Amino acid sequence: MNKILNRAFLNAVGTFTYIILIVLLIFSLQNSDAENSLIILMSMLMLFVCSAAITGFLVFGKPVMLYIDGKKREAVLLLAHTIGILVLLTIISFIFLVVYFV
Repeated sequence: MNKILNRAFLNAVGTFTYIILIVLLIFSLQNSDAENSLIILMSMLMLFVCSAAITGFLVFGKPVMLYIDGKKREAVLLLAHTIGILVLLTIISFIFLVVYFV
């Protein structure tokens, strides 16, 4: 059980860190030329697709492998704990947002 919680925590923190890095990248590109808007839109769509694949792998990769290996209980627990930790990180982010901007 402890191994599952550790893996879930790593998956959730990895996803959270990846999201933070993508947000920092987007903010650093805000001062670009408006003339390149088509390239910017195409790049953002590609970033969205790649991000969905990466976060999907971080959240669902190991649970799917466990499920295929016949460890269904561990797979469901890992997925549930990963999503639970992501929800907690989201709530903490919103609390920080409310405290910082209100």
